[in-house]
Amino acid sequence: MTEKTAEKSVIAVDLGATSGRVIVGNVTPRSVRLAQTARFENNPVTVWEGDREGMHWNILELYRGVMTGLSKAFRTAAIADAGMPVSIGVDSWAVDYGRMLGGKLAGIPYHYRDQRTAAGVEATHRFKTHEELYRTNGLQFLPFNTLYQLAADRIAGNLAANTADSILLIPDLINYWLTGEQRAERTNASTTGLLDINTGEWSSELLAALEITPGILPRLSSPGERVGTLLNPTSIGARQNTPVVSVGSHDTASAIVAVPSTDRDIAYISSGTWSLVGFELDYPVLTEASRAANFTNEGGVDGRVRYLRNVMGMWLVSECLREWDAAGTPHDLVALLREAASLPAISVFDANHDSLLPPGPMAARIARCCEEANQPVPQSPAEYVRAILDSLADAYSRFIRLGAELSGSVVRTIHIVGGGSQNELLCQLTADRTGIPVVAGPVEATALGNVLVQARAAGIVSGDLETLRALVATSVPLKRYEPRR
Repeated sequence: MTEKTAEKSVIAVDLGATSGRVIVGNVTPRSVRLAQTARFENNPVTVWEGDREGMHWNILELYRGVMTGLSKAFRTAAIADAGMPVSIGVDSWAVDYGRMLGGKLAGIPYHYRDQRTAAGVEATHRFKTHEELYRTNGLQFLPFNTLYQLAADRIAGNLAANTADSILLIPDLINYWLTGEQRAERTNASTTGLLDINTGEWSSELLAALEITPGILPRLSSPGERVGTLLNPTSIGARQNTPVVSVGSHDTASAIVAVPSTDRDIAYISSGTWSLVGFELDYPVLTEASRAANFTNEGGVDGRVRYLRNVMGMWLVSECLREWDAAGTPHDLVALLREAASLPAISVFDANHDSLLPPGPMAARIARCCEEANQPVPQSPAEYVRAILDSLADAYSRFIRLGAELSGSVVRTIHIVGGGSQNELLCQLTADRTGIPVVAGPVEATALGNVLVQARAAGIVSGDLETLRALVATSVPLKRYEPRR
């Protein structure tokens, strides 16, 4: 059998915080390549809710984009007389969910940046301290974690029996609309704060303490398991019985599958809207020192643990660009990065400052952070970009060093995957700040991880995560950055 005839394809639906894509992955036992068939914007919507503005995801428009992309992928394969894709897998950002009632969506999913969760945090910590929560769920404190959102919904009466009988995280909601099956994929479920990090099951103790009805949470599934089959395959040109397969449905879980290294002595940075800075471990780290440092233990594919810290990421740049554009002074990011690279280091501020989380006047907030840190305030857009990238690199360095100490890890190489791996200045600054070589790529790590888990489930490839990663390393371009000091 030739390499070409051995090639089979799967479809990855990858939903990010700013855009969604439908990508066909063509896989053989020796190679993997991607072809994007659709890209669509993901623009949150703000609506008046009686006494406040609520920030929501435009979930129906996202689903329209998914279905249009799937139709194009299947029909393109049919016209080209290529092998029809053998499965579909969906990943997205974490923590957000849709409330369901009688099999129907009961409310537009809230955006994790919506400010309603403050009441949920206060209510939750009346039942359980952060120390008690950490011993069970292993999660860092983030005010938008699912358990806090659920507490806010409970306070608002949105979890009463006549208002919701289940919740579905975003990729699970898309899977439900595709198949009619309600499941909760484990890697994404691990970000809710309701999964016991020690057992991998929903924590009945936490659910009882937080007054959450256990039946509201779907049955768990693992990456590689079949969710169901397409309800109406002919409407998008698919074959009958085309399966939808659970992947690492938390986009970071999929991205880490595609880190192109068989060496465990590494740190990774999944760089996009957020930067996820961490390590892959076999067991969680649940010490008090780990909790105090706000490191999280999230589920990975094949039972691995993603031990990491969240850093704000390129959200800081994108919000500045949006702000400048709204003010009538748009700037090209490529040109700004080129100019920023020619500048010396200007300021380093706390890239994880609480004030930088919500949408709003980002440049002014960064200026205040610089003032609080006794650092010069940037005076031009290029200086703001340079300050942001220096501050991100500084945060990466601090958390890699701290995370290695807490987990007993050795770091010989840092792998930056995702969109931020294209940012040459950020990659070089990270190598410089850490004193550790950086390997950048792949850009499409999330889609690659999604595709490879499906391909393994379909028998196109086989082996452990290191085998899949070796396939990535030989299939995509990578760039290495050496420290300049």
